[in-house]
Amino acid sequence: MIRVLLVDDDEELAAMLREYLDQEGFEATAVHDGESGVAEALSGRYAIAVLDVMMPRVNGVEALRRIRATSRLPVLMLTAKGDDIDRILGLELGADDYVPKPCTPRELVARIRAILRRGEATGEDPTGAVSNGPLTLWPARRAAEWTGRPLDLTSTEFTLLEVLARSAGKVVSKRELSELGLGRPLARFDRSIDVHVSSLRHKLGPRADGQSWIQTVRGVGYQLVKEG
Repeated sequence: MIRVLLVDDDEELAAMLREYLDQEGFEATAVHDGESGVAEALSGRYAIAVLDVMMPRVNGVEALRRIRATSRLPVLMLTAKGDDIDRILGLELGADDYVPKPCTPRELVARIRAILRRGEATGEDPTGAVSNGPLTLWPARRAAEWTGRPLDLTSTEFTLLEVLARSAGKVVSKRELSELGLGRPLARFDRSIDVHVSSLRHKLGPRADGQSWIQTVRGVGYQLVKEG
Protein backbone atom coordinates (compact mmCIF):
# COMPACT_ATOMS: atom_id res chain seq x y z
CA MET A 1 0.00 0.00 0.00
CA ILE A 2 1.30 3.45 -0.95
CA ARG A 3 2.00 5.58 2.10
CA VAL A 4 1.23 9.31 1.97
CA LEU A 5 2.38 11.87 4.53
CA LEU A 6 0.08 14.86 5.16
CA VAL A 7 1.60 17.86 6.95
CA ASP A 8 -1.03 20.46 7.80
CA ASP A 9 -1.83 22.31 11.03
CA ASP A 10 -5.54 22.30 10.11
CA GLU A 11 -6.39 19.07 11.90
CA GLU A 12 -9.97 18.93 10.64
CA LEU A 13 -8.90 19.29 7.01
CA ALA A 14 -6.06 16.79 7.45
CA ALA A 15 -8.47 14.26 8.94
CA MET A 16 -10.84 14.67 5.99
CA LEU A 17 -8.04 14.29 3.45
CA ARG A 18 -6.60 11.29 5.31
CA GLU A 19 -9.99 9.56 5.30
CA TYR A 20 -10.44 10.20 1.58
CA LEU A 21 -6.94 8.94 0.77
CA ASP A 22 -7.57 5.79 2.79
CA GLN A 23 -10.77 5.21 0.80
CA GLU A 24 -8.80 5.59 -2.42
CA GLY A 25 -6.39 2.82 -1.46
CA PHE A 26 -3.58 4.85 0.10
CA GLU A 27 -2.28 4.62 3.66
CA ALA A 28 -2.22 8.21 4.91
CA THR A 29 -0.57 9.60 8.03
CA ALA A 30 -1.12 13.18 9.20
CA VAL A 31 1.11 15.35 11.38
CA HIS A 32 0.35 18.94 12.26
CA ASP A 33 3.61 20.90 12.44
CA GLY A 34 6.62 21.40 10.19
CA GLU A 35 9.22 19.86 12.49
CA SER A 36 7.27 16.61 12.81
CA GLY A 37 6.65 16.73 9.06
CA VAL A 38 10.35 16.90 8.28
CA ALA A 39 11.17 14.05 10.65
CA GLU A 40 8.46 11.84 9.15
CA ALA A 41 9.37 12.75 5.57
CA LEU A 42 12.98 11.73 6.18
CA SER A 43 12.01 8.44 7.84
CA GLY A 44 11.90 6.59 4.52
CA ARG A 45 8.39 5.27 5.18
CA TYR A 46 6.50 7.37 2.61
CA ALA A 47 6.12 7.48 -1.15
CA ILE A 48 5.14 11.17 -1.17
CA ALA A 49 4.61 14.09 1.21
CA VAL A 50 1.91 16.76 1.01
CA LEU A 51 3.04 19.98 2.74
CA ASP A 52 0.84 22.93 3.61
CA VAL A 53 2.73 26.20 3.19
CA MET A 54 1.00 28.12 5.99
CA MET A 55 2.02 26.53 9.29
CA PRO A 56 3.32 28.17 12.48
CA ARG A 57 7.02 28.13 13.38
CA VAL A 58 8.42 25.80 10.69
CA ASN A 59 6.25 26.52 7.66
CA GLY A 60 5.92 24.38 4.57
CA VAL A 61 8.60 26.19 2.59
CA GLU A 62 11.18 25.77 5.36
CA ALA A 63 10.11 22.15 5.84
CA LEU A 64 10.63 21.57 2.11
CA ARG A 65 14.06 23.20 2.31
CA ARG A 66 15.08 20.82 5.11
CA ILE A 67 13.70 17.78 3.26
CA ARG A 68 15.47 18.68 0.02
CA ALA A 69 18.78 19.03 1.83
CA THR A 70 18.98 15.22 2.05
CA SER A 71 16.02 13.63 0.25
CA ARG A 72 14.43 13.41 -3.22
CA LEU A 73 11.07 12.33 -1.77
CA PRO A 74 8.28 13.63 -4.06
CA VAL A 75 6.61 16.65 -2.43
CA LEU A 76 3.28 18.28 -3.28
CA MET A 77 2.67 21.73 -1.80
CA LEU A 78 -0.68 23.10 -0.63
CA THR A 79 -0.64 26.85 -1.25
CA ALA A 80 -3.06 29.68 -0.61
CA LYS A 81 -5.11 30.51 -3.68
CA GLY A 82 -3.36 33.23 -5.69
CA ASP A 83 -0.21 33.22 -3.55
CA ASP A 84 2.35 33.12 -6.36
CA ILE A 85 5.36 33.94 -4.16
CA ASP A 86 5.11 30.82 -1.97
CA ARG A 87 4.16 28.73 -4.98
CA ILE A 88 7.18 29.75 -7.04
CA LEU A 89 9.53 29.58 -4.05
CA GLY A 90 8.34 26.04 -3.35
CA LEU A 91 8.96 24.98 -6.94
CA GLU A 92 12.40 26.60 -6.91
CA LEU A 93 13.26 24.63 -3.77
CA GLY A 94 12.31 21.37 -5.47
CA ALA A 95 8.59 20.82 -4.92
CA ASP A 96 7.18 18.52 -7.61
CA ASP A 97 3.91 20.39 -7.94
CA TYR A 98 1.37 22.40 -5.98
CA VAL A 99 -2.37 22.49 -5.36
CA PRO A 100 -4.04 25.79 -4.42
CA LYS A 101 -6.32 25.73 -1.39
CA PRO A 102 -9.17 25.26 -1.01
CA CYS A 103 -8.94 22.06 -3.02
CA THR A 104 -11.17 19.03 -3.26
CA PRO A 105 -9.88 15.69 -1.99
CA ARG A 106 -10.47 14.32 -5.49
CA GLU A 107 -8.13 16.90 -7.03
CA LEU A 108 -5.47 16.22 -4.41
CA VAL A 109 -5.61 12.47 -5.10
CA ALA A 110 -5.37 13.09 -8.85
CA ARG A 111 -2.24 15.22 -8.37
CA ILE A 112 -0.67 12.64 -6.04
CA ARG A 113 -1.30 9.87 -8.56
CA ALA A 114 0.14 11.96 -11.38
CA ILE A 115 3.37 12.56 -9.46
CA LEU A 116 3.69 8.90 -8.45
CA ARG A 117 3.03 7.72 -12.01
CA ARG A 118 5.92 9.84 -13.21
CA GLY A 119 8.20 8.18 -10.69
CA GLU A 120 7.26 4.61 -11.54
CA ALA A 121 9.48 2.39 -13.63
CA THR A 122 8.17 2.12 -17.17
CA GLY A 123 8.85 -1.59 -17.56
CA GLU A 124 11.35 -0.94 -20.36
CA ASP A 125 14.80 -2.46 -20.53
CA PRO A 126 16.89 -0.74 -17.81
CA THR A 127 19.68 -0.39 -20.38
CA GLY A 128 17.38 1.59 -22.71
CA ALA A 129 19.05 4.96 -22.28
CA VAL A 130 18.02 8.29 -23.75
CA SER A 131 21.12 10.26 -24.73
CA ASN A 132 21.90 13.70 -26.10
CA GLY A 133 25.45 15.01 -26.02
CA PRO A 134 26.69 14.98 -22.41
CA LEU A 135 23.25 13.90 -21.11
CA THR A 136 22.22 10.30 -20.50
CA LEU A 137 18.91 9.28 -18.92
CA TRP A 138 17.79 5.82 -17.87
CA PRO A 139 13.99 6.20 -17.55
CA ALA A 140 13.40 2.74 -16.08
CA ARG A 141 15.79 3.50 -13.21
CA ARG A 142 14.99 7.23 -13.05
CA ALA A 143 18.73 7.83 -13.16
CA ALA A 144 20.57 10.60 -14.99
CA GLU A 145 24.17 11.51 -15.79
CA TRP A 146 25.63 14.77 -17.08
CA THR A 147 29.17 14.66 -18.49
CA GLY A 148 29.53 11.21 -16.95
CA ARG A 149 28.55 12.29 -13.45
CA PRO A 150 25.28 11.64 -11.59
CA LEU A 151 22.74 14.41 -12.11
CA ASP A 152 20.59 15.11 -9.06
CA LEU A 153 17.01 15.75 -10.22
CA THR A 154 13.61 15.84 -8.59
CA SER A 155 10.95 13.51 -9.99
CA THR A 156 9.36 16.32 -11.98
CA GLU A 157 12.69 17.63 -13.28
CA PHE A 158 13.61 14.16 -14.49
CA THR A 159 10.33 13.74 -16.35
CA LEU A 160 10.53 17.17 -17.99
CA LEU A 161 14.15 16.60 -19.03
CA GLU A 162 13.22 13.21 -20.46
CA VAL A 163 10.44 14.78 -22.54
CA LEU A 164 12.85 17.41 -23.85
CA ALA A 165 15.62 14.86 -24.49
CA ARG A 166 13.33 12.59 -26.50
CA SER A 167 12.54 15.61 -28.71
CA ALA A 168 16.03 17.14 -28.70
CA GLY A 169 16.33 19.76 -31.42
CA LYS A 170 12.56 20.17 -31.63
CA VAL A 171 10.32 22.63 -29.80
CA VAL A 172 8.09 21.15 -27.11
CA SER A 173 5.13 23.34 -26.22
CA LYS A 174 4.36 24.30 -22.65
CA ARG A 175 1.05 22.51 -23.05
CA GLU A 176 2.84 19.25 -23.88
CA LEU A 177 5.35 19.73 -21.09
CA SER A 178 2.57 20.31 -18.57
CA GLU A 179 0.56 17.29 -19.71
CA LEU A 180 3.52 14.94 -20.01
CA GLY A 181 5.72 16.35 -17.27
CA LEU A 182 3.21 17.45 -14.63
CA GLY A 183 0.36 15.15 -15.58
CA ARG A 184 -2.17 17.98 -15.85
CA PRO A 185 -3.41 20.53 -18.40
CA LEU A 186 -1.60 23.83 -18.60
CA ALA A 187 -3.47 26.46 -16.60
CA ARG A 188 -3.55 30.10 -17.58
CA PHE A 189 -0.77 32.14 -15.91
CA ASP A 190 0.77 28.92 -14.50
CA ARG A 191 4.55 29.41 -14.25
CA SER A 192 5.39 25.93 -12.93
CA ILE A 193 7.03 24.78 -16.17
CA ASP A 194 9.13 27.95 -16.35
CA VAL A 195 10.38 27.48 -12.79
CA HIS A 196 11.27 23.81 -13.33
CA VAL A 197 13.08 24.64 -16.59
CA SER A 198 15.01 27.41 -14.80
CA SER A 199 16.17 24.85 -12.24
CA LEU A 200 17.21 22.43 -14.99
CA ARG A 201 19.19 25.16 -16.73
CA HIS A 202 21.05 25.87 -13.50
CA LYS A 203 21.87 22.18 -13.01
CA LEU A 204 23.05 21.65 -16.60
CA GLY A 205 25.06 24.86 -16.74
CA PRO A 206 25.85 26.77 -19.94
CA ARG A 207 27.11 25.42 -23.25
CA ALA A 208 30.64 26.17 -24.43
CA ASP A 209 29.29 29.23 -26.26
CA GLY A 210 27.68 30.53 -23.08
CA GLN A 211 24.14 29.79 -24.27
CA SER A 212 21.68 27.60 -22.38
CA TRP A 213 21.20 23.94 -23.21
CA ILE A 214 17.46 24.52 -22.96
CA GLN A 215 16.37 27.28 -25.31
CA THR A 216 13.19 29.33 -25.02
CA VAL A 217 11.03 29.62 -28.12
CA ARG A 218 8.98 32.65 -27.18
CA GLY A 219 5.25 32.11 -27.17
CA VAL A 220 5.62 28.38 -27.88
CA GLY A 221 7.76 26.41 -25.45
CA TYR A 222 11.26 25.02 -24.98
CA GLN A 223 13.76 22.88 -26.82
CA LEU A 224 16.85 21.00 -25.71
CA VAL A 225 19.80 21.68 -28.03
CA LYS A 226 20.50 18.55 -30.04
CA GLU A 227 24.06 17.29 -29.98
CA GLY A 228 25.76 14.07 -30.93
